[in-house]
Amino acid sequence: MNEIYAAPGNAGTAKIARNLPIKPEDIEALAAKALKNGIDLVVVGPEGPLAAGIVNRFEKLGIPTFGATREAARIEASKVFAKDLMAKYGIPCAKSQSFTEYDKASSYLEKQALPVVIKADGLAAGKGVIIAKTKAEGQKALSDIMLSKVFGTAGDKVVIEEFLSGSEVSVFAMSDGETVIPMTAACDYKRVFDGDHGPNTGGMGGFSPPPFFTPALGSKIYQTVMNPTIKAMAQEKSPYRGVLYGGLMLTEEGPKVLEFNARFGDPETQVIIPRLKSDLVEIMLAVTGRKLDKVNIEWRNEACVGVVLASGGYPGEYQTGLPISGLDNLDKDIIVFHAGTRIGDNGETLTAGGRVLTVTATGKTIAEARGKIYQNLPKIHFEDCHYRRDIAENAAI
Repeated sequence: MNEIYAAPGNAGTAKIARNLPIKPEDIEALAAKALKNGIDLVVVGPEGPLAAGIVNRFEKLGIPTFGATREAARIEASKVFAKDLMAKYGIPCAKSQSFTEYDKASSYLEKQALPVVIKADGLAAGKGVIIAKTKAEGQKALSDIMLSKVFGTAGDKVVIEEFLSGSEVSVFAMSDGETVIPMTAACDYKRVFDGDHGPNTGGMGGFSPPPFFTPALGSKIYQTVMNPTIKAMAQEKSPYRGVLYGGLMLTEEGPKVLEFNARFGDPETQVIIPRLKSDLVEIMLAVTGRKLDKVNIEWRNEACVGVVLASGGYPGEYQTGLPISGLDNLDKDIIVFHAGTRIGDNGETLTAGGRVLTVTATGKTIAEARGKIYQNLPKIHFEDCHYRRDIAENAAI
């Protein structure tokens, strides 16, 4: 019998899987459950367990696990590690300096051109990057990160880097440590409000494929960024197995890395997977079995757009436990990905996080997919729900 388990799961996964009340960081409890149930494939979604070494532990127990090892996940878990790696192997990225002392970081910041980018070194749930337009904003960011520890130990080190201009794009590649297969690309929206205003979030929506992402551009990115990065990880004795996400800026000097994720990004994944023609499980098994060279990844020609519905106050403080209505009234070709949801005592769907849902649709064009989304969003309701109304607006061609 084929069964899917999700830990801890949400109201969405409960419809297709058996939710397990286990926290993603509780590696030993997850391992015990995987062994007990004879799990054939574990897929690790969040960055926290990857950085904590869940793949190392599961592989030691003989459990096939799709995801980066603790050593490979450093490419996301430590921005300083990623920067040092790129500098050593000539992978194009923004010029930067890293600091462990607040006074030295503060002095360096005063000499930099504006705007300037300040990043907490460690994992900060997508909120550890501040683009400072003034020196005062920059100094406040440094103080918040290094002195007030708003991101905890993630702020023990900071990276101060030059601001890059151009079009931003997210690219993906599958790797089993040796074979690397390019995947498709997407664009997302980090700012919370329309017109790219407000603070950074984990992502408020996205679309795929970007109209400007030509085969020539894709080839250049994989030749200059993705392939060299995975080869560099192997050289560093940290072979990269899983999906590598590269957040890039297309500058006048060419593509440059903004950040790496050691996993599928959110909300980019929600607009990429609906376009995947090949079987995702087969791809993942090929990665865990070191047989990726036997796989051919195919994509549909359709476009996909996704919009995130967020709790009032996000990315700041917000209320949870609010009932969600309208999910059964959507058009049939709408896909709703649950994130911050849970099932209430009476079986109702409730909010349980900042980014609550990502509503996606495919179409022959981005404009067609976008039209479907915004026709259906008003049917979904929970108190103080907010979402951007300009997702894919400039890409709707």
